Amino acid sequence: MSRIEEEIDDKGDDRGRGKGGGRGGPSRRKVCRFCSETTTLIDYKNPQLLRSFITDRGKMVPRRISGSCAKHQRAISVAIRRARMLALLPISVTGE
Repeated sequence: MSRIEEEIDDKGDDRGRGKGGGRGGPSRRKVCRFCSETTTLIDYKNPQLLRSFITDRGKMVPRRISGSCAKHQRAISVAIRRARMLALLPISVTGE
């Protein structure tokens, strides 16, 4: 048996070759919610919208996870910071 055949397991796919997206394969590129829906505005006075961009620990969700473009991610982070200063959003979440 050759080395290439050894790398192919019984399912027929080659594991450990370094190609692909890892952990479930390549995924679709996320589309920015604010670019696709021009009616949705980023505003610091809308904490319900901003909560979807904050983790349960109070940290901002990164762009690669939220799917926002760079322009709107900057606007989201500014709005979150302003909402935190006005106590509309928590600065940090205390442990239980």
